[in-house]
Amino acid sequence: MIRVMVSYPNTPGARFDMDYYLNRHLPLVAGLVPAMKGWAVDQGLAGGAPGSPAEFMIQAHLVFENVEAFETAMASVGPRIMADIANYTDIQPHIQINKVLGEGGAQSAAA
Repeated sequence: MIRVMVSYPNTPGARFDMDYYLNRHLPLVAGLVPAMKGWAVDQGLAGGAPGSPAEFMIQAHLVFENVEAFETAMASVGPRIMADIANYTDIQPHIQINKVLGEGGAQSAAA
């Protein structure tokens, strides 16, 4: 399993239409890329040091079975997805492909 991180740097004065991103862009991606198994979006609140800004304003996490599934999807619909970016931001996203090594979660109090 892989997770593709699409990160938008926290750039002062940059334009980012969150409503468009969440309600139009991500549904567009999901509709065009059936190989995507799921997605999540995080909004940066702060950096690691007290009072410091978040390095990224938005980070999307797109889940695929493997790198080949992601590459095949991007080869066919990537240009259409990338062209839509101008509709919600003027920030150039950073894209990184990660291998998922494990996941955890909070244990219930009853456990």
